[in-house]
Amino acid sequence: MDEPLGVLGTPDIGFFSLIIIGGLAGWIAGMILGIRHGILTNILVGIVGSWIGSYVADNFLHFAVAGSGKHFLAALVGSIIVLLIWQLIHGRSVYPQQ
Repeated sequence: MDEPLGVLGTPDIGFFSLIIIGGLAGWIAGMILGIRHGILTNILVGIVGSWIGSYVADNFLHFAVAGSGKHFLAALVGSIIVLLIWQLIHGRSVYPQQ
């Protein structure tokens, strides 16, 4: 447990890296699912997605998420999960692409 914790419990990821990775992951997840939303929502979805993706990878798949590349993949998968749950709760996408 000598590893320093970054922002929101993510090791080796600083605040600005978390915003950039989260924003990209949220945007790409929205593009994959056909959901449009703003940059702030992309960042929030990506940050929540990174936490969920890292948690799932670590606790269920026993796969350590270390480094920007693996963290981005975990954030992308987590962001897709977040957006799918959002669609299930609301029954439709809020801003469907045309």
